Amino acid sequence: MGHSTQYYRDNAEARKKKQAYDKKLNARKEQIKKRVESNAKVGEAKKNGRNIKGKDYDHATNSFVAVAVNRGRKGEGNR
Repeated sequence: MGHSTQYYRDNAEARKKKQAYDKKLNARKEQIKKRVESNAKVGEAKKNGRNIKGKDYDHATNSFVAVAVNRGRKGEGNR
């Protein structure tokens, strides 16, 4: 379990604040567009028989990359 996971499990107030922020963030038009595009690419890849287990669709490179690579790219957003 990661440090963040443990923190949010132990701090209900912080968890609720984060959930409210995430809900607002994920409701943005550009975020919805990315999610729809990503879901379509995943569906297309599965339909074509590609093995994408452990990978995310990366909007920066327009390809599937390892989860760790995609979520740690360029230090953006302090990830």
